[in-house]
Amino acid sequence: MADVKHFDPDATLDTVMRLFWRQGLATTGIQDVVNATGLNRSSLYATFGGKQELYRAALERYVQERSRPLLGQLEEDNSGLPAVGEFFARLIKTRCAGEFAQWGCMVSNAHAGSENGDPVVRSVLDRQHQRLRTALHAALTSAQRQHQLAEGADPDSAADILALLAHGVNLRSRAGADARQLQATVTAAITSVARPA
Repeated sequence: MADVKHFDPDATLDTVMRLFWRQGLATTGIQDVVNATGLNRSSLYATFGGKQELYRAALERYVQERSRPLLGQLEEDNSGLPAVGEFFARLIKTRCAGEFAQWGCMVSNAHAGSENGDPVVRSVLDRQHQRLRTALHAALTSAQRQHQLAEGADPDSAADILALLAHGVNLRSRAGADARQLQATVTAAITSVARPA
């Protein structure tokens, strides 16, 4: 007779995602996971595998539930530079206020942590960075078509810079940076590629 799980793996993964997101991989022990979920190690291992496999699953959950919707909004907005501004405004608000303030972004946190030594994790990070850059590039190309960019502004270079700036916002907010200072930096970056009024 098959073993019947007496817990919800989906809800458990959500709890674990939040734990790794807030604390990172290196500082989260399997006992922290046991304490947060209320499950024993054997149940966790039987369902998810070891700590590394659990982290990978949590990271994918984060990508699907947190990163994808935010980037999707940017990809669907055809307003050009206003879409870029709105993307960063949402990002800063999420990172600096509310339930997840100073947690940063699980993807950006992984770029800066030991997590990126795992080839599977690195593949997720590379994929997500490319998706971020592609979404920003699409918005900047739209801005160029609408004559919002300064003469000589290059959507390719600007997308690279703004993608790195998004990671910077994520990491600086985790360290407690002021939302107004982050917004001022973002505004300066966008203004640098905008057509003068």
